[in-house]
Amino acid sequence: MRYIHCLNNISSHGTDLLTDSYELTDDPAQASAILVRSAAMHDMAFGDGLLAIARAGAGVNNIPTDRCAEEGIVVFNTPGANANAVKEIVLCALLLGSRGIVDGIAWCRDNADDPNIAKAVEKAKKQFAGCEIKGKKLGVIGLGAIGAEVANAAVALGMDVYGYDPYVSVGAAWRISSAVHHVTNLDDVFRTCDYLTIHVPAMEGTVGMVGGRACSLMKDGAVFLNFSRDTLVDNAAMAAALDSGKVHAYITDFATPEVMKMERAIVLPHLGASTAEAEDNCAMMAVRELMDYLENGNIANSVNYPACDMGPVPDGLRRVAVLHANVPNAIARITNVFGDAGVNIENMMNKARGENAYTMLDLDAGTPGHPDDAIERLSAIEGVRRVRVVK
Repeated sequence: MRYIHCLNNISSHGTDLLTDSYELTDDPAQASAILVRSAAMHDMAFGDGLLAIARAGAGVNNIPTDRCAEEGIVVFNTPGANANAVKEIVLCALLLGSRGIVDGIAWCRDNADDPNIAKAVEKAKKQFAGCEIKGKKLGVIGLGAIGAEVANAAVALGMDVYGYDPYVSVGAAWRISSAVHHVTNLDDVFRTCDYLTIHVPAMEGTVGMVGGRACSLMKDGAVFLNFSRDTLVDNAAMAAALDSGKVHAYITDFATPEVMKMERAIVLPHLGASTAEAEDNCAMMAVRELMDYLENGNIANSVNYPACDMGPVPDGLRRVAVLHANVPNAIARITNVFGDAGVNIENMMNKARGENAYTMLDLDAGTPGHPDDAIERLSAIEGVRRVRVVK
C-alpha cells in the first residue's frame, strides 16, 4: 500500500484516480508522496519514506526544491493544466485596461439613487469609452503554456502580437500561431507594444525584471498586466510610472499593500487558476504524475530532476531508479555495481538536469547475481541520494 498525504484540499477529480493500491493519510510522516497547492513547505522536515511531492499548479515557490533534490525527493508541477483559466482572466484584464469598465461600474453604483440616471449616464459615458484592442500591439513575455494560449487568443481577437521567450521549448513553439512576431530583444517588446503581459516564473534573473528601466522604455500610456508572480514587478518603479502617466494602467491579481496604494492599478483577487475546471485539471495531472513515478519510476514535469520515461516496467524485469548528483563517472560506478554482482542490465536510461541526475535500469531478475546485493552497494556510492526498487 502506498500512502498519499494532501496538504491542501485537492479536487476529488484527482484523488479519485488513485487505485486500490493507494490510500490517503493524514500523517505526512507515513506518506510516500504529498499533494499540495499553496501550503508552505520550507520549514517541513521530510521523512525517509517521502519519494515525491506534486504541486497542483505551476508555481513551486512554496516548496524547497533544492533541499528536496538533495534528499532524493522528486518535485512535480502541472504546467498547462490551468492555462485556459489564466488565459481567460488575462483577456478580461485586456478589456478592463482598454475600456473604462471599472470606473463606469463605479459611476453607476455611485449614482444609483438618481431618478434621472438614464439621462445622466448618456452624458457621462464618454469618459469611460476607452479604445478597442483590435489592431493594437500586445507584447507577451514568456511563451510557455499560458503565454502561448494568451498569444493565440489575442491573435484571434485581431491584435498584433509580439512574443519574447529565449527559452521557448519546441513543443510550445509548435503551439504558437505563426502570426505571432518572434522578438529576440526584450527591450524591443517594451518599446513597441501598447499592452504587455508577463508569464514567466519567479526566479533569479526574473524577480524585479519589470523595474524602472523597463518602465522608462514603455510606450507612453502603455497598459501592463501581471497575472504571473508579484515579485516580477518592482512596485516602486511601477507606482512612479503610473503617477507620471508613462503607464496608463497596471492590472494584476496580486493584492499587496504597495499595489493597493497605486492610483491607476486595477487589482483583482488571485483568481487566475482558481476556477473549478483548473483545480480539477491540476489535481488530475498531479495525481497521474505521482502514480507514474511511484509505479514505473518515470518522471514528467519535475522542477528539480530531469524528465525520464522508460514506459511501464516490462514483465520479468526488475526496475531500479537511482537519484544522484550529476558528476563524472557516476554512470560507470552504477553499472559496475551490477556487473560485479553478476546482474544483467537489459535496458537503462540516464538524464541530467543541472546538478541533479537520474538513472533507471531494467534488470534481468533471472541472472545468477542477486539484484538486492547490488542495490545495497549502490547506496554507498558517493553522490547517490536515493536508490529505489520501483518494481
